[in-house]
Amino acid sequence: MLSDINVTPMVDVMLVLLVIFILAAPMFTHAVKLQLPAAAAAQAGALPGSIMIAIDAGGAVYWDEDKVDLAQLAERMALAGAAVPAPELQLRADRSTRYEVVAQVMAAAQMHGLTKIGFITEPHKEKQHGQR
Repeated sequence: MLSDINVTPMVDVMLVLLVIFILAAPMFTHAVKLQLPAAAAAQAGALPGSIMIAIDAGGAVYWDEDKVDLAQLAERMALAGAAVPAPELQLRADRSTRYEVVAQVMAAAQMHGLTKIGFITEPHKEKQHGQR
């Protein structure tokens, strides 16, 4: 009488499951991959050729110092996205800005080929006796 266990069918099933998970894993990750700067880091200056976009608390969008609506923003991003190499987009958003406006600006940037986006933050200010 043979007492060996045949593990070949189990290995086949495991390999099929592994392939299914490898193929399905990218469908479950829809997160925006960001490398946000630490708020305690040294302040970085504006890079030459970078574009500064600011969004105030009311949702108004500013291209450098000029107030623009979303249609004008898309036109300017199309021109900037055609440049080689594409410039970096530096995004400053007010603390109370609705995320919807920030997402619209990021979507417009991605649609026009501006994939380098930097988020500008204010450094922490020290309170009394070194507390933040």
